[in-house]
Amino acid sequence: MRDSIQAAEELNPLIPHLSEIILGTAVFLVLLFAVAKFVVPNFERAFAERTKAIEGGLEAAETKQAAADAKLAELEQQLAEARHEAARIREEAREQGAQIIAEMRQQAQTEADRIVGAGKAQIEAERQQAVTSLRAEVGTLATSLAGRIVGESLADDERSARVVDRFLADLESLEGTSR
Repeated sequence: MRDSIQAAEELNPLIPHLSEIILGTAVFLVLLFAVAKFVVPNFERAFAERTKAIEGGLEAAETKQAAADAKLAELEQQLAEARHEAARIREEAREQGAQIIAEMRQQAQTEADRIVGAGKAQIEAERQQAVTSLRAEVGTLATSLAGRIVGESLADDERSARVVDRFLADLESLEGTSR
């Protein structure tokens, strides 16, 4: 039974043989050396390139963002200037409109004054013409009436003019006292 215990100890699958441990360690070290020598530098290079590309992309993005911000500020300034210019133009137009309205009112007032003056002058001329016509007619009637009253003909122009003038003067004096 001892032999079987010893044989069982030698064949224990949980405890590896010394040769397997040495061989496994050697293979592990060779594999570790190959990975460290060939694989890790490639990964490091790829990581470095990727980091560089990301950093370059970030720098380019920051540069483009700064350029976009500058362009936005420039456009906002131009927009503010355009709004200011539009306000100035509106104010000028408002002032010009007020000036045009004032000029048109002045012209209309001048034209109205001219029309009123012309109307008054025409009315005055027509009144003078009516007064003259009325004087002549009244004079003729007065001379005719005076001739009938007096009983003699007042066909003499000088005498009839004196009679008409005296009659009109009396008429005007009566008109002046009645007012």
